[in-house]
Amino acid sequence: MRKQQIAIIALTMWLTIVSLFMLLGQPIDFKILIVLWFMGILVIMALIEPQYVKPGYLRYIRYFTAAGIVIFVAIVALKVLEILGLEIVF
Repeated sequence: MRKQQIAIIALTMWLTIVSLFMLLGQPIDFKILIVLWFMGILVIMALIEPQYVKPGYLRYIRYFTAAGIVIFVAIVALKVLEILGLEIVF
């Protein structure tokens, strides 16, 4: 198997395990779910990235990673504002 195929299988397994545990815990918090999914993606990306060669598919993974970091920062910022008792009005 190629690294790309192994990464897809590992990511699918990770997302399935996280989703099942969230379903068993009943109160599904999508913020925690997104953060756990993102952590799995980052770990798998770090494991499949070759050291000396940059395949084309890694560029798209980096875009996805950048979008995930933006979402993660937004979630953390909202949690901090919630803890401080401040509110953002959209």
